[in-house]
Amino acid sequence: MQYPDAIALANAIRNRETTAEAVVKNTLEQINQQNERLNCFTTVIADEAIASAVQIDRAIARGKEPGILAGVPFAVKNLFNIQGITTLAGSKIEREKPPAREDATAIKRLKEAGAVLVGALNMDEYAYGFVTENSHYRATPNPHDLTRIAGGSSGGSAAAVAAGLVPFSLGSDTNGSVRVPAALCGVYGFKPTYGRLSRAGAFLFSSSLDCIGHFARSVRDIATIFDIVQGEDSKDPVCTQKPAQLCLPELDRGIEGVKIAVADDYFAEGAEPEALAAVETVAELLGVTARVTIPETDRAKAAAYIITAAEGANWHLPNLRSRPQDFDPATRGRFLAGALIPATWYLQAQRFRRWYRQQFQSIWQQVDIILAPTTPCVAPLLGQEKIIIAGEEILVRPHLGRFTQPLSFIGLPVLSIPLKLSQRLPLGVQIIAPPYQESLILRVAATIEPKLPSF
Repeated sequence: MQYPDAIALANAIRNRETTAEAVVKNTLEQINQQNERLNCFTTVIADEAIASAVQIDRAIARGKEPGILAGVPFAVKNLFNIQGITTLAGSKIEREKPPAREDATAIKRLKEAGAVLVGALNMDEYAYGFVTENSHYRATPNPHDLTRIAGGSSGGSAAAVAAGLVPFSLGSDTNGSVRVPAALCGVYGFKPTYGRLSRAGAFLFSSSLDCIGHFARSVRDIATIFDIVQGEDSKDPVCTQKPAQLCLPELDRGIEGVKIAVADDYFAEGAEPEALAAVETVAELLGVTARVTIPETDRAKAAAYIITAAEGANWHLPNLRSRPQDFDPATRGRFLAGALIPATWYLQAQRFRRWYRQQFQSIWQQVDIILAPTTPCVAPLLGQEKIIIAGEEILVRPHLGRFTQPLSFIGLPVLSIPLKLSQRLPLGVQIIAPPYQESLILRVAATIEPKLPSF
């Protein structure tokens, strides 16, 4: 029996229409049958998952409340600490480290809500990439077309949800690493405000940009997971916000009076016509005609790249010096370039960051929500290095984050929503809001979800 989302599945388990054990065993069987082809999972945690499911069923039989996500399987990008498992972060080097002593905060909170962890998922090495073509653990292909990429760096997380292996998954987003694969795989991908979800127990890439995010196949699941995981955590110095009003109860409030505009200029260029048409489709569904210009966004993308490369290289400098051969060649090259960035460039990028944030403060006085493309194109082919857009040949890897990176630069909350137009491959549209307005984003998404031409 199929269930539309994680909440419906949890309710079925709670109402004893099925059991957590049966659900988890079926999930593990599906992973076993499909993972060789899809290569989403790098680690499967079968025995622990079944044991957790059995405990949930026993709790239900005793009349105890098992949690809002009772018995729902989930998986996480392999940069999250899982107790007893070595955290790979998509790398060869980290294999040598001892197993994690405890779960990451986000995993703990989901388990407390009754969710059952079934494994860890493939990614770009050290989260530096947009393709999940990992030289150590093989590429994760797109479930809609196995000749194409899933996106990255959280490619395994997006693909596992898109393929129906798990109802939801966790990823991380530094410059678009949740939103890009979400768009290419045709699922919802949420990057909350910087610092809103705890990163404790997650392998960092760029500390001033990294966010925890998640994937699901419905807005209701996205809201539920956010509500569970959000809240301050003394183990993460940037996660200081107390839990806000829950988003799930807000989904039916509607959006009357909400001022929405489509981003033009930079966000209306450098993309295939269908990617731009996807934005117009969503705007039409919302009755939006207003446009807004975000100045100097090309410079924001460049400055974000400088900060990302410099901070990432700093984390890995000892290994770059002592064992460069153990890095994925593509990752090594980007880190080495980052290590050579002059300090003055980094400082100037941070100054520009403050200026760019100020520009948005004036924009938020005019509008409440901004719409923009998630990616400039549908999923490129595996191994494809260049794409042609508007007659210009462009490198795939840096260009996939064209529309996501400037928003991460100042920590804005963004949801990528999936839709399908004339092509058989998915596209995504970003719903962008001011900091800490996650609830507003999800209300907008819930309003149009039933109308979206999605997968």
